[in-house]
Amino acid sequence: MGARFRGFLPVVVDVETSGFDSVRHAVLEIAALTLRFERGALVIDARHQWPVRPFAEAEIAPDSLRVTGIDLNDPKRGAIAEAEAIKRFFKIVRGQIKAQSCHRGVLVAHNAVFDAAFLRSAAKRANAKRDPFHPFTTIDTAALAAVAYGHTVLGEACARAGIDYSKEQAHSALYDAERCAMLFCKIVNSWEEAQGPHTPWGQPKPPTAA
Repeated sequence: MGARFRGFLPVVVDVETSGFDSVRHAVLEIAALTLRFERGALVIDARHQWPVRPFAEAEIAPDSLRVTGIDLNDPKRGAIAEAEAIKRFFKIVRGQIKAQSCHRGVLVAHNAVFDAAFLRSAAKRANAKRDPFHPFTTIDTAALAAVAYGHTVLGEACARAGIDYSKEQAHSALYDAERCAMLFCKIVNSWEEAQGPHTPWGQPKPPTAA
């Protein structure tokens, strides 16, 4: 992983929020998927999700709740404090960075600027130490999908990539992060295949069956 992405560990993230302003609106869900190489192919490794309680001064846009379907008053959500969610999230990322011989995480998301802004605001409110992510580099699957498949919308990009996508399950952080991860892996693996038996970054491919 370190050789393929210049020492960075891609972590696929999706957040559901109470609006579009990363300072005024709250993070309501965080989902994160780690990845690994398996026989030369990038695949999903593990899935993590945290329902989050809005911070005290957060503004809640009713339209955002209608889109996500999140009921803030539902005790079954099992929501935890924002600071605790960030702590758990960063701990997992730091552990994977070490385990996969990388030196920093890089956030992968569909329209990554949006997710990164909300996570940085949440980390600032939580006074989080040792942010494991690169401070400004992200990998945006909307941009990658525009190049690879000619479309930026996640559902349409997945359809063109041959990945199942359900509008009914969309806007759950874990579901959207999983589709994003599948799309990212598909694009990376397609690029690997186009490079031939050995990639420029020294990731040898397993021999194909005769």
